[in-house]
Amino acid sequence: MVKLCFDYGHGGEDGGACYKGRKESNDVLSLGKAVAAEVRKCGIIVNETRTSDATVSLSERSNFENKNTYDYFISFHRNAYQPEKAKGVETYTYLNPGAKSKGLAEGIQSALVALGFVNRGVKAANFHVLRETKAPSVLIEIGFIDNIGDNNLYDKKRNEIIKVLSKAILEKAGGKYVEPSVPIQATNEQTLYRVMEGSYLVRENAESQVRKLKAVGVDAKVMIFK
Repeated sequence: MVKLCFDYGHGGEDGGACYKGRKESNDVLSLGKAVAAEVRKCGIIVNETRTSDATVSLSERSNFENKNTYDYFISFHRNAYQPEKAKGVETYTYLNPGAKSKGLAEGIQSALVALGFVNRGVKAANFHVLRETKAPSVLIEIGFIDNIGDNNLYDKKRNEIIKVLSKAILEKAGGKYVEPSVPIQATNEQTLYRVMEGSYLVRENAESQVRKLKAVGVDAKVMIFK
């Protein structure tokens, strides 16, 4: 059974990078948990170093990972430099990474760049959570929190970010992504509009209409409401 360890940076007393009232710790917790939920649908075990806005030290994070044997350790972060001076995504491995770490980092980086983020590349660093963990490890910096353009992209394409990260992780972990039957839940800042065509008391009539819609190229399905 494939087992992953997800690490959501900062938390609690440590908000991480902050900009205009926005906290890195909140962004990565929300996004990371959504990715974990998608990955679990494929039968993958995901353990998390934190599941709430709690303070967790670097040593506590690595100790948590060291207690088990994981196929991958993935740390979620957002970047910061100087307000509006830098943008883009970058994915880190430890110094002289193995093939598994490098392969996952490259897959994640390519997937995020394809969504429109500036490509800052796959890099190596002596970060604690990369150095002190046993499993092949990567650290993702998903856009700059002190860049309005990156924040807009992060919010606008949040569902797509969740999807491509899940796919990239599953590709290396040996799972197959399962398309959600309903849209991934949006953030409070987003509004989703769902198009419906008719309601029927008889299921056969509903299924007949679905066949007609599919015949003209419309993606349709029967959904039950009570």
